[in-house]
Amino acid sequence: MLGLSKKDTTFLLVVIFLTLATPILLQPFPEGSAMAQFNAGYPDLMQRFAIYGIFAIGFNILFGLTGYLSFGHAAFLGVGSYSVVWMYKLLSYNVLPGLVLAVITSALFALFIGYISLRRSGIYFSILTLAFAQMSFNLAYSVLTPLTNGETGLQVYTDDPQILMDAASPNSPHFFGILMIESTKVNIGGWQFTFNNGYYFCAIIAIIVFYLSLRIFRSPFGTMLRAIKTNQTRMNYTGLNPRPYTLAAFVISGMYAGLAGGLLASMDPLAGAERMQWTASGEVVLMTILGGAGTLMGPVLGAGFIKYFENIFSKINDNILHSWFSALPDGVEDAVVFLVHPFIGKGWSLTLGLLFMMVVIFLPGGLIEGGTRIWNAITGKNRKSNKPGQDGKHHPKPSAHVN
Repeated sequence: MLGLSKKDTTFLLVVIFLTLATPILLQPFPEGSAMAQFNAGYPDLMQRFAIYGIFAIGFNILFGLTGYLSFGHAAFLGVGSYSVVWMYKLLSYNVLPGLVLAVITSALFALFIGYISLRRSGIYFSILTLAFAQMSFNLAYSVLTPLTNGETGLQVYTDDPQILMDAASPNSPHFFGILMIESTKVNIGGWQFTFNNGYYFCAIIAIIVFYLSLRIFRSPFGTMLRAIKTNQTRMNYTGLNPRPYTLAAFVISGMYAGLAGGLLASMDPLAGAERMQWTASGEVVLMTILGGAGTLMGPVLGAGFIKYFENIFSKINDNILHSWFSALPDGVEDAVVFLVHPFIGKGWSLTLGLLFMMVVIFLPGGLIEGGTRIWNAITGKNRKSNKPGQDGKHHPKPSAHVN
């Protein structure tokens, strides 16, 4: 189906099911229960899962597949956001023209940065991309204020042209009349499931770009990118010039980032320079490594993992902890809360940092490697492969020696 093998088609169908069922899967606990704090099925967080998943998928094409580590991808995220808000100001709140412009402008910007940065490799390439990202941030923050509105951020005002907007047009982001902010709530027993238009808009786009990345991974172009990552020097000796391939990967990755930035503005009609800071670039690096660089699903899992901790663990405070441990004696309860307090709320990043260290040390392949190990343990694949004669190697029978 769609040019994929049977195995990849099954994989894609599983991804589609999990993506569309996210509002249900992320609401495992009933409303009002003590564990409802860990539910993540509300629109804003689900949208971020999809959007930053797109961002990480694109970055993985450059880093995981090609081996080039960029610290400047947040620049494309910001360019995409500014493009969408400008389309709101000039045309209307329809998100489609803005997303098209976001992909085009981020592609051109990536072509410019990549053409210069890819003259170097390794740490020098990473430093160049970081320098470009910081220059972009400073330009947006304090120099190009007529275009970016400086530190206040770009937003839509009542005196903006909006030449395609009439009296009947929605005054918030929409897709041909389908409002991004509208949701349908379904109550089943003690559970409440929220099906948000904005999430499903982002989810459908995420499925499409995931399919495109799957085709890239399986294509001859993807094979060339793996060859560049494996041994670029040896590839040069064969007479092949790797630069067109690396530049193409950089531009494609930048387009993914621009699309993600445009979707952020599609959910919230505001664009600020903070989206272009180096910390945002570092975040997508963590997402990719945490999930599993070079794998198809790893970056998506890493993005969801980080955004979950950022939004769920940061909301847990001492009052919630006391309610959890209220059954303990008073002195023990206070001691437990005192020990746990540094790892939640404002200290959520400490918990994430420790988990990231554990993954890097014990699971160098990321969460995907951890899932593979668990699956092999359940199915007994490792035990089978360790049996004599079942190690995958050919063991010829000993032949009689003839004198």
